[in-house]
Amino acid sequence: MTTQLRLEAKGLTRTLGGRNVVDGIDLSVAAGRVTCLLGPSGCGKSTTLRIIAGVDRQDAGTVTLNGRLVADDHVHVPPERRGVGLMFQDFALFPHLNVTDNIAFGLPRGAATGQRVAELLRRIDLAGYGDLHPHQLSGGEQQRVALARALAPRPDIMLMDEPFSGLDNRLRDEIRDATLAMLKEEGTAVLLVTHEPDEAMRMADEIALMRHGRIVQRAAPYNLYNTPADRDAAAFFSDINILHGDVHGALTQTPFGQFLAPGLPDGTAVEIVFRPQHVRLDFDRGGRGPAPTPTEGVPARGLVQRARFMGKESLIEFLMDDGSTVVTATVPAVFLPKPGTVLWLSIRRDRCFVFPET
Repeated sequence: MTTQLRLEAKGLTRTLGGRNVVDGIDLSVAAGRVTCLLGPSGCGKSTTLRIIAGVDRQDAGTVTLNGRLVADDHVHVPPERRGVGLMFQDFALFPHLNVTDNIAFGLPRGAATGQRVAELLRRIDLAGYGDLHPHQLSGGEQQRVALARALAPRPDIMLMDEPFSGLDNRLRDEIRDATLAMLKEEGTAVLLVTHEPDEAMRMADEIALMRHGRIVQRAAPYNLYNTPADRDAAAFFSDINILHGDVHGALTQTPFGQFLAPGLPDGTAVEIVFRPQHVRLDFDRGGRGPAPTPTEGVPARGLVQRARFMGKESLIEFLMDDGSTVVTATVPAVFLPKPGTVLWLSIRRDRCFVFPET
């Protein structure tokens, strides 16, 4: 049994100032699924969302919502007739209306509307707040009212542009999880724009990673994190270390021994990318380190440059014996070796990525 496709965009292109800020975007979101458009500021993700919402027009491509064509070269259905819910960073509540009237705005008057508002107030844990006005609410409460207003007409599709960025860190996780639970219960297809990898990993069933107006990789969070398409994709989700080398006979020589580089011709400059949490540390044993292993390869000697405690983990920076390679490692809890301390570093080979140098 296939899940119903709610949103489908094909070949979306938008040109501004002589460049394609959106460049051939293909997207689809099914009922009850959350897709995150993730990328740095200016990569085109908000423009993509605005095109799908009908607030902006594409120069090429199509948008289909619930099987209905709403945008192509000749068709442009206005936003109010697209049947989507919209949530933005600015909650955009009407200051002159109370909470009840904000949620009910745009719904037909009657008993059913009153019941729907009361139900939503209970679900967002604001029962009894109906007579209050937005200025009497906290930021988190305003965000929940904005969510209830967007959900009130029971939209099949919800478009969200950085909806949680205005909240402080203490509230963000709580509000985000409550929002996601409500959207899942409603079976809503969600397209969420964010520049925060943690938010995308926490909420998304699928992440579409954008760069320079294009989707460079689209996958489930686990797959995107563990099989990045390139160095920049890996770096977007965490700090990385990079070893540089050249390919000779499908192998690259590094301070940590040889790495396989299959399919790359001799002389190709490559980058071997790995994350600080995948570096294992061992103590020096009279100038010797631990024996090589199949899973971690050849240990390399490093000299501690500095160490800092970051709250949940310690961050240690090493200068390797070649005098130019710098490697950073993270260790759970407190581990603060003094500068100049000799330690041996090993890398999990199954957590290393080999990319042609860009």
